[in-house]
Amino acid sequence: MINRLFLILVVGCFTILSGCSAREELIAKSADVPPGMDLSGQWRLRVDSMDSVERIGEAEREAAGGKENILLVPERQPQRSRQQSSAGTFVHVFLETGTSLKVTQTLHALFISFDRAIVEEYRFGEKREISVGPVMADRVSGWEGESYVIETLDKDGAKLVETYRLSEDGRKMFRTISIIQNGKSQLDVEQVFDGI
Repeated sequence: MINRLFLILVVGCFTILSGCSAREELIAKSADVPPGMDLSGQWRLRVDSMDSVERIGEAEREAAGGKENILLVPERQPQRSRQQSSAGTFVHVFLETGTSLKVTQTLHALFISFDRAIVEEYRFGEKREISVGPVMADRVSGWEGESYVIETLDKDGAKLVETYRLSEDGRKMFRTISIIQNGKSQLDVEQVFDGI
């Protein structure tokens, strides 16, 4: 009888604890640059990849609640009840895109300029907290084989994964962008850039 009661208690505790799973922890990437790998250059998005910009923009609008109806709440109700919660994610604020990229690779970092407007710095092997205004997220970036991978995880567990790699002849650069939340893909895009 005591063994049965103990078993029930252990199974119950395990069930409760498994329901309270912790947020994913990002694993640091390699800081070692593959021999001969240099992503530096000026890159222009190919015409056949232009639809990817619209797909990214649409995903950002959805994440910001752009498809939700605006509800007006009477002024006398408490402020908290007037807030509109979006089904979207905050990780979208860390996604930059452009049709023209300038990539500068140093010994320890990658600098990417998007349409000559925004420059992002990614340090090889980094694992740190980043922010855009009040929005905080965890970030890791570094090398996986011959690809440079950047992972950004927001407080709600939505993950942005960006990958940069060159074609075998080095004349094209491929960029993949994925956003995953609750095991479901919200965005999955590949862009192809030609060297200019």
